Amino acid sequence: MRKVVAMGETIMDILFKNNQPVAAVPGGSSFNSMVSIGRSHLPCAFVGYTGGDYVGQQIVDFMHLNGISTDYFEVRQGEKSALSLAYLNEDGDANYVFYKDAPRPSATAPVPQLEADDVLLYGSYFAICEGMRGLVTEVQRRAREANSIVYYDLNFRRSHQHELDVLLPVIHANFCLSTIVRGSADDFDIMYGTRDAEEIYRQHIQPYCPLFICTAGGGRIVVCTPGQTFTFEAPRIDDVVSTVGAGDNFNAGFICGLLRYDIRRDDLLSLDRQGWQQLIDLGCQYAGEVCRSTDNYISISALGGR
Repeated sequence: MRKVVAMGETIMDILFKNNQPVAAVPGGSSFNSMVSIGRSHLPCAFVGYTGGDYVGQQIVDFMHLNGISTDYFEVRQGEKSALSLAYLNEDGDANYVFYKDAPRPSATAPVPQLEADDVLLYGSYFAICEGMRGLVTEVQRRAREANSIVYYDLNFRRSHQHELDVLLPVIHANFCLSTIVRGSADDFDIMYGTRDAEEIYRQHIQPYCPLFICTAGGGRIVVCTPGQTFTFEAPRIDDVVSTVGAGDNFNAGFICGLLRYDIRRDDLLSLDRQGWQQLIDLGCQYAGEVCRSTDNYISISALGGR
């Protein structure tokens, strides 16, 4: 059976509403996606690490509870687990304060083996920081050699804008090794000073990667391929509680669709509008569901028969 492997950071998110804590949940961009994928009963594993403390043990227990393999996950004794404070406004959007050390490599980090048409998900600062480049490039190499689908979610924060000159060559190197690049209009506004998906594709994505998905919160979703551009409208969500994890769960739903509809790497370039529609719809379903709670991932009850 095809599997999903994700790599990224893990963090404990503490959510505040009206300056009062309302929830504390394990998080991290790729991690959030993986929890929803695990809850969807798909084989999955996570590559990353946490501290050897109470928070770290809570994260590991949570992974086991949600069907995520920890075969490639490290618990580093003597290190503190990362924390974030997420302050939600009246629209459920968050402003973050992070308490974490810069990601650093480990000589003992286990590396997963990928197979043809497996899916590798990665992104955020974890995928471009100097400390993790060795691990990231090795996993990318294995995925490419195996003919896996490599899904890169930029998730580029404004807090790293001052590093952009240094980070852009690394980001472009990731584009080259990816099958699909997904980013938000906000990401590209920070990076390239434009929110125009077709312009972004022509100038910045297509030279490196053939497939591009640009999301814009509750706005339109644009899929660019070498031959066609498809535009989809994101469904309206009226009962938003928190948008934390919305993009991560779009990724989760999209990737679940790749496996559910048996879409393989060699199928992607010839996918028609209906094929993309199936994947986008499932991504939007997952994203919309997570917006209705303070969790970072889709609820088990919401999954129903999926």
